[in-house]
Amino acid sequence: MARILIIEDHVDLARTLRANLELEGHEVRVAPDGDAGLAETAWRPTLIVLDLMLPGTDGLAVLTTLRQRGDLTPVLILSARNAEVEKVRGFRLGADDYVTKPFGLMELLARVDALLRRVARPAAEAPAGDAPMTVHAFGDIRVEVESRRVFKRGAEVLLRPKEFDLLVALLRHAGRVVSRARLLREVWGYEASVVSRTVDTHLLELRRRLEDDPAQPRHLVTLRGAGYRLER
Repeated sequence: MARILIIEDHVDLARTLRANLELEGHEVRVAPDGDAGLAETAWRPTLIVLDLMLPGTDGLAVLTTLRQRGDLTPVLILSARNAEVEKVRGFRLGADDYVTKPFGLMELLARVDALLRRVARPAAEAPAGDAPMTVHAFGDIRVEVESRRVFKRGAEVLLRPKEFDLLVALLRHAGRVVSRARLLREVWGYEASVVSRTVDTHLLELRRRLEDDPAQPRHLVTLRGAGYRLER
């Protein structure tokens, strides 16, 4: 069972989401606006489902406030704004996933389940005792897996949680082409049937942060129609 906070002003939608998440065994609270949602985070939810178009403090302001105060609770955005620039903005502010309205209930529940599995996995995979740290390097980049730290020419680069997970997944398959569907399964836990630009937007952010020339990447390469490859 997880604690899930829904910040959504549409009463019927919030009621439907709450009922279905409770049927899945989760404990759920609903906040009707951004200020109430921020107050409810004192409850320490496992996951936040956040609408963007809220009365008063909007969803992006809520997300910004959470990340600025160091709250890394996974956030799944719900929004009628489906333009790519809006999704990229949400991811840059620290969202973990972005679902556009209208959406299928089963797909949303699958995405919630996938995010909850990602929350649970790091604790289960934590190294015991003084086990040696796993370190990867390519170009001027150094990646310390267990500490979840990335350095470029010795300076630390701050990545969002899912950006780091995507980078590690590409490193596991370094030199090989990895399909979008496989990355969606490995990093987000989605089935191949889920249609998403999530990988693309996160990869754009990785290039922006790690490549010297994001428009002509040397290491994070796209092979049109096939997938992605990390070149050392």
